[in-house]
Amino acid sequence: MTIELSELAALDLWRRVIVSSVRLDAPDLTARQMALLLSVYLTPPPHTVRGLADTLKISKPAITRAVDRLSNMDLVRRKTDDTDRRSVLVQRTVRGSVFLREYGEIIAAAARKIQKD
Repeated sequence: MTIELSELAALDLWRRVIVSSVRLDAPDLTARQMALLLSVYLTPPPHTVRGLADTLKISKPAITRAVDRLSNMDLVRRKTDDTDRRSVLVQRTVRGSVFLREYGEIIAAAARKIQKD
């Protein structure tokens, strides 16, 4: 299914999603944290700090800070790579899967609302 949105309608969709997530008391993620989380969940593993930094075009320290925050919320977890002890893998968690499924539902509901309006 394709949805055609003007720039203003796209911004309104994003506003509706953000407002709904705030009302649900969902974790308050920065754009960087959300980009990292979505990358971990929507692209094939394995995910390393170095690989995520390359993919998102941001520094490894910025990825590390985002992973710290996301792991404190149990949305991702760190694991040392058994094949390369210098490498840190960033893995999915059940809580992260549930969070993103619910966030996806919020987005879908907001998009349906815009289509009706």
